[in-house]
Amino acid sequence: MTTSRRHLITVSLLLSFYLGLGLNAYPADTLPTQLSDEEFWKLSSESSEPDGTFRSDNLLSNESYFQYVIPQLSELAKSQRVYMGVGPEQNFTYIAALKPKMVFILDIRRGNLDLHLMYKALFEMSKDRAEFVSRLFSKKQPQGVGPSSTVKEIFEALAAAPSSDEIYTENLKAIQELLTRKHGFPLSENDLGGIEWVYSNFRRFGTYINYGSSGRGGFGSGVSYGELMIATDADGISRSYLASEENFNVLKSLHSKNLIVPIVGNFAGPKAIRTIGTYVKAKDGMIAAFYLSNVEQYLQQDGIWDDFCRNVASLPLDESSTFIRSIRGGRFGLGSGLNSDLGNMSSEVKTCRPEK
Repeated sequence: MTTSRRHLITVSLLLSFYLGLGLNAYPADTLPTQLSDEEFWKLSSESSEPDGTFRSDNLLSNESYFQYVIPQLSELAKSQRVYMGVGPEQNFTYIAALKPKMVFILDIRRGNLDLHLMYKALFEMSKDRAEFVSRLFSKKQPQGVGPSSTVKEIFEALAAAPSSDEIYTENLKAIQELLTRKHGFPLSENDLGGIEWVYSNFRRFGTYINYGSSGRGGFGSGVSYGELMIATDADGISRSYLASEENFNVLKSLHSKNLIVPIVGNFAGPKAIRTIGTYVKAKDGMIAAFYLSNVEQYLQQDGIWDDFCRNVASLPLDESSTFIRSIRGGRFGLGSGLNSDLGNMSSEVKTCRPEK
């Protein structure tokens, strides 16, 4: 046998071996397994754009059927990648389903960053779902609810429990101290005030808080926090982030490692999405999914959807990267109001118009 033929056979055998291991052409990512407090704050701050406005506070989702999309989403999008999203707690349920390595949540309002900093503290402070929900609504944890309780049992018990000014004050102080002393985040007076305002609304309205509760432009279905958490998918399977300890712990682990990074940014802005893309590309990472809610509606109304499209095109995408959106007539829901839908990110951004 000639040397060249022997070499060719050796290469072929090695190739077969690696293919047999299921390896592909993508390099292994170097996404962090944990961010230091300094890295977290720098990444959030340097990726953010100036504070913007929206017509409502969005302390809570108003999408009743958001879990319907999860079974197909889990088939299309890959886990252990990077998740992106907008808005409040609905992201947590998608994160629990996809189990990403890293998360970026961006919103035009800095108030959303304050909301997620509040959540970050509560996740880190709470050992399980029952304690987390009790802290969220400034209530003493009822006897008889714990890690083995269903999400329905937890919310039914908490709905009947009185809130407490003492618990609210104690928890608010603990939230602020965890963020500023333990983590050392240089929160401004505006951020501290924003966190206090957000937390006060959860104490005020309790488990019945809904999209319009804060009274600052909110409107919508009026579905409550408890109703969203005990909702199911079309097959009656409960998939909310509080449906199980396993789901809760996905979020708790990511928060404890500083891997859920809140960012202030306009989807069509010049900085936030592109900075995320640059960071993830530098780590050889890939976007798993991007939850959009119905933000595209407003981008189209304002004539800036193409700017958003070009921003998304700058992200590291492949054939499995998936948009999650809420639109009228979406495929996943009961056919009325906003329903969820999915889109292939790579295919859709190919339609972007060139930059002027």
